[in-house]
Amino acid sequence: MSTESISDRREHIRSISVTALSALLGVAAGFASLAITGDAASADAAASDMRGLLLVLGAILAQFILFDFTSIYGDDEFGAKHYLFIVFMTFSFWFVTFGILLTTGASV
Repeated sequence: MSTESISDRREHIRSISVTALSALLGVAAGFASLAITGDAASADAAASDMRGLLLVLGAILAQFILFDFTSIYGDDEFGAKHYLFIVFMTFSFWFVTFGILLTTGASV
């Protein structure tokens, strides 16, 4: 019973870590996208700039490399569901952050 609680605690900490890292990198990519596209003439031009999308793709790939390097997941635990979760969370937070920043006319 003691090993189950330790395993459950490890699972919980791992899921919180993955979710927090995905969310924080998504928000950071949103701010970085605004900084990169800040020289655009309008919000429409900034939104259609591909450099912001490439930045979020880089943040997603960096997470895969980081999770592989730190061995947060075991060899057989990291499946398609985990990849999709990381991609969805990072892209969603980037999209919302970048959208809000472009709509409000903020500058970095």
